[in-house]
Amino acid sequence: MRVRITKEFDFEAAHALDGYAGKCQDIHGHNYHLTLTFLGEPIRDKRLSNNGMVVDFGDIKDFLNKTIKPLFDHRLILRNDSRFLGLEQQNQRIRYVDYQPTTENMLLEIVQIVSSSFEKKTNAVLCSAFLRETPSSYVEWHKEDQ
Repeated sequence: MRVRITKEFDFEAAHALDGYAGKCQDIHGHNYHLTLTFLGEPIRDKRLSNNGMVVDFGDIKDFLNKTIKPLFDHRLILRNDSRFLGLEQQNQRIRYVDYQPTTENMLLEIVQIVSSSFEKKTNAVLCSAFLRETPSSYVEWHKEDQ
């Protein structure tokens, strides 16, 4: 039988939505909350230390800290054709991306990274992901919708 396991992760980041007709066009920040849910069958091998686990929560945490955190945590995320080009000369925590850095697109990048890297190392499949931008606003991704 398969079960779902979930790991949550917080990070802080700033962004600007160039071309957007609203206050989010300017640089501003959020306290993001990421939730990843994996589906898998618990390992059934008494010889292994992770017997009974789908994935060790510590492995998920390590993966997020090594791959997602450096890309997003305490970063200013801007589109690579942003009117703010050149700010990186004043601050090394700026990351330029080839997409509009909306919460939707940021979550899709995270899903792509997790699906292409972490899943290959485990017997679990990413089945859903949530990225909360504010206490009342979040984006969700579900594998079944794809």
